[in-house]
This record gives sequence, structure tokens and C-alpha cells, in this order.
Amino acid sequence: MTADGGSVTLSTGQTVTLPLETAATITGVTMPADSAAVAELLPDGLRPVRLTPRRATVTVLAVEYHRIGDDAMRPYDELAVVLTATPRPSPRPLVPLATGEYGGYVHSLPVTTEPARALGDEVWGFPKTVARISHHDEGSRRTTSVVEDGDHVVTVDIARPRTWPATYGTTSYTVRDGELEALPVSMAGRFGVRPLSREFEVMVGYHDRSATLRDLDLGDRALARFAFEGEVTYGGGRPVG
Repeated sequence: MTADGGSVTLSTGQTVTLPLETAATITGVTMPADSAAVAELLPDGLRPVRLTPRRATVTVLAVEYHRIGDDAMRPYDELAVVLTATPRPSPRPLVPLATGEYGGYVHSLPVTTEPARALGDEVWGFPKTVARISHHDEGSRRTTSVVEDGDHVVTVDIARPRTWPATYGTTSYTVRDGELEALPVSMAGRFGVRPLSREFEVMVGYHDRSATLRDLDLGDRALARFAFEGEVTYGGGRPVG
């Protein structure tokens, strides 16, 4: 656990201080997924947030970091696969969403640099790997592709909705040194969301980890697609429960 106000020197030589303030552009889509497949990917202590007895939710986030801390390292990109989860025992469908007892467990997090991988792994326990990530913008659409170990992992194409000034807070779950932790994530900038949309596409590749995405049985209609530009702040992790 790294407390807020503490500094960490990474194995790659950079030093960061928590809470860590970053500047980022984010494009995301939240989709229904098979709840049993989501449950298999969650660590002990977390359960899927279900829409129905058989459907949970998964969010894919394409992130472009423009600044990390006080320019602690050079900018990098990432693509996060996040499983909506709750520590609440035996939650009924939709109840955690109504009560706010939920957050996101990061199942997969390829990034473009080794310092970025060390940052996520050594400070919070995020499962980061180094990959080649490319963004392509055409009009309001952003297409993000991930290639790792020479194989195509996934390509995500999302129409970015219009944005307005807003703030937002959420919780991210990780496993660090074998212990489930929760860390606060706050966002301040321009935020936009569009519910119930088909203006996106997820194209799964042939990397070993692509099979996991395929097994999630992601729906072809988004629960929401969203866009954000601004400041994202990550706090220190705290043990859950």
C-alpha cells in the first residue's frame, strides 16, 4: 500500500508522488457481457455488477496521457479492459449501481512504455504489459488498435459524444501483493456520455489474451459510450474490507 502524500521511486528510475495528477484524453464504451465469464476473471472479494442474472458489464477505455505528475515520465497511451465489480456479498442485479457500491477491476492494461508499466505495477498492482498502441481520429470517431508480441489483440472504434464541463469520481480495484485494494480516481474537465448506442465496434484479434475478450460475449449495443478530456487523479490504494 502506498499512502497519499508518499513518494515512490520506480525500478525504471522515475519518482512519483500520490495522489498522482495526470492530464488525459479518454474514449470509452460500456457493454453488456456474460456474467459468469466476468465472475471467473474477478479476484476473491469482488463480484460482478449484473444487469440481469446472466449479464454483467465491461468497459473498454482508450487513454492518451499527455502529462504524468510533474512530468515524471514522458507521455504514454493505454487501453484498459475494466470489469464492473462490487465487494458487496451476493448482490442482486442493479442494486450496487443504485447504491453506489461498485467500481472497476482492471483486468487488462497494455501501455506503450516500460516506465508506464512500472508505474501501474509497482505503485498500484495494475496488470500492465507493454504493447504497441495506435490512435486514429476521423471526425468524431477514435479508433485505437493494440498489437502485443507481434499479434493483434483488439481494435476499438468509438464515436465520441459531445462534452461539457464536469467532475466525476469512481473507485478502481486492484490486487497488490496478494491483497485486494481500492483506490479513488477523480476526473475534472470536459465529460460527455451517450447511452444506448451502436456507434462503436470492438474487433477482437488473435493474441492469447484476445480469447478472454471473445469469451466475455460482449454485446453489440453499448450501455454507454463516453469521452473525457482533462485532469485525472489517482490516489493511494487501501485494503478492501
